[in-house]
Amino acid sequence: MKKKPIETEVHRGHTVLTLNMERLDTQVSPQLKAEFIVICKPPIKKLVVDMSSVKSCDSSGLSALLVAERMMRELKGEIHLIVPNQDVRNLFRITQLEKVFRIHATPDTVG
Repeated sequence: MKKKPIETEVHRGHTVLTLNMERLDTQVSPQLKAEFIVICKPPIKKLVVDMSSVKSCDSSGLSALLVAERMMRELKGEIHLIVPNQDVRNLFRITQLEKVFRIHATPDTVG
């Protein structure tokens, strides 16, 4: 059975959105933004975006993640990103978005 590109579940009391794709780019960012609009509503307080499969990300992908960050901030909630890929982590560092997002290498470190 093929996985959906974007899957959402509740795990340990927080919403986990899993990206089952290698590229977070203009092809998928509109769908991702739409998904964030649907799920970033009360009573959600913590959103975890699992980017374990993502190997590359462009500006439209970052823009989609920033939509979620803004929505969660308005809810007085938190957004955490799971980003094990070093190239993608470097992108967050270079763009200084590591200061905006809570970035984790593994799901185990999300509190």
